[in-house]
Amino acid sequence: MLMREEDSYRLRDLESRNGTFVNGGVVSEKRLNHGDQISVGESVFVFLTKEDSDGATAEAVEFDDCLTQATTQVHPRDVLYLQPERILKELPATSRLGRNLNALLKISRVVHSISDLDRLQEQILELIFEVVPAERGAILLDGKGSQKFSSLFAYPAKRGEPVRVSRTITTQVMEQGVAILGADVPASGGLSGVESLVSFRVRSLLCVPLTVFQKVVGCIYLDTTSPGTRFDRDHLELVASIAGISAVALENSRRLLWLEQENLRLAAEINLQHSMVGESPAMKEVYRFLSRVAPTDATVLVGGESGTGKELVARAIHRNSPRAGRPFVTINCAAIPEGLLESELFGYERGAFTGAAGQKKGRLELADGGVVFLDEIGELAPALQVKLLRVLQERELERLGGSRPISIDIRLIAATNKDLASAVKARTFREDLYYRLNVVSMVVPALRERVEDIPILAEYFVAKFAAKCKVKAKKISPEAMAGLMNYDWPGNVRELENAIERALVLGVSETIRPEDLPESVLEKGPAPGTHEAKYHMAVTQLKKHLILTALEETNGNYTEAARTLGVHANYLHRLVRNLNLRPSIRSFPALRSGTGRVLDGRL
Repeated sequence: MLMREEDSYRLRDLESRNGTFVNGGVVSEKRLNHGDQISVGESVFVFLTKEDSDGATAEAVEFDDCLTQATTQVHPRDVLYLQPERILKELPATSRLGRNLNALLKISRVVHSISDLDRLQEQILELIFEVVPAERGAILLDGKGSQKFSSLFAYPAKRGEPVRVSRTITTQVMEQGVAILGADVPASGGLSGVESLVSFRVRSLLCVPLTVFQKVVGCIYLDTTSPGTRFDRDHLELVASIAGISAVALENSRRLLWLEQENLRLAAEINLQHSMVGESPAMKEVYRFLSRVAPTDATVLVGGESGTGKELVARAIHRNSPRAGRPFVTINCAAIPEGLLESELFGYERGAFTGAAGQKKGRLELADGGVVFLDEIGELAPALQVKLLRVLQERELERLGGSRPISIDIRLIAATNKDLASAVKARTFREDLYYRLNVVSMVVPALRERVEDIPILAEYFVAKFAAKCKVKAKKISPEAMAGLMNYDWPGNVRELENAIERALVLGVSETIRPEDLPESVLEKGPAPGTHEAKYHMAVTQLKKHLILTALEETNGNYTEAARTLGVHANYLHRLVRNLNLRPSIRSFPALRSGTGRVLDGRL
């Protein structure tokens, strides 16, 4: 208890179990003076009645340029305690303490001299193996999000022989921040039941946490399968000491690596102009591809499902290329009838065919100096494939009805949602044209492969259509966002765009609710951790009942079932997929006995 008197303070111990100390001595009661140190348990307090004017501050530092004759100068390399070899000579040859000190000193020097993460981890494990009789070792650094570990370095690294690490042990060490020693695993009641240790035949192990500022950032794992080798308490304390020395260096090295990679990414993307939205790893890979390909003049083949944004990729390549100021001409090979596509591509001379009243330049000629984007190139007719191949090889064309070759300077970007390699094997696409197009290729990721971009895209489309439709922008409710994240989006970004526009225009509440979303999104069911509204649940159950009844009555015949329900067969397939009814359909008695008639084979 601290009591105030007229001009002083008095401290009284209230018969505490650990006692009260003033300036290192036990007291029951004492008058306090300025500067007294009071110790209570593990806490130390300093009693001050006035501000110190003689404390160490930045302003109190003074510089003296005088160097006396008696000054001794020592280079760091000559300091005894920084030379483990010299210290080891001072100790007995069999001294375990000497070897341990030698290892600690070596590691303390290593961690301050290596910045490369892999090299640093390798050196740390090499030095550990000099003093610990381990067979296998690894350094594991924690990851972000769902990724448990972002870095795993094994030692010794043998080709085709990975170092197996017990996930149970490393997870416990990472979560609890405690070191674990299993001197004799088979005889240990707690560790002998760990399945991974039994399958790996581990006889002795130890695992210690790597801690930086009270946070566990990783662990060091060692084990051996040798029956004659056992780790002991001294090994554990030594590795724990090494972990204490190495943790900050490993974390700094990892941060430096991330900063270098991020710097390269930003440097490549800083001048990259595009209309794409997304920050997922898959989209960052697309941006990196664009930054490398755009400055070149190479032909590019862009693959990906419908609605993923292949044309946006092509426009980004054009916008960031030396041809940015020249034309960008788009041709959809599937949207123009075959009879008209040739004249659209190559143009025609007057009188080339009935109705050709004058000369017309084709789109390839109009794009001279710029970029031609051929969308859905897989739909190009074989006869036009031959002509396009000549354009790519010779960089010249002839108009329909013409006899004079016309030189053109174009960069070609083609896109397809088909597997052209399979089309080549099926002889529906020319092999020589495929190789001419596939100089540089990439596949735009489907939306289901970058789910983390859905919230960003959804908010972007809300802002876009609020301005376009002149309506108030709305927040997306957590339930609606969960539904968007849970849906597979077979139509990709284009389908999401349409869904948001519909919800924004037709929604009646202040926020976008699940009922504002398309039926296909609701049919998927509620996302994990969310509850479906009773109305939607009842509608979904009714749909399932009707579909299963119709299919059972028709013995799994989709065409007949669709006719019974009054819907198109393709729509019925979509409902079955979204409602996850295929397992139930497979269990129909007729299908189990082999008498069912599944006409399209999709089950």
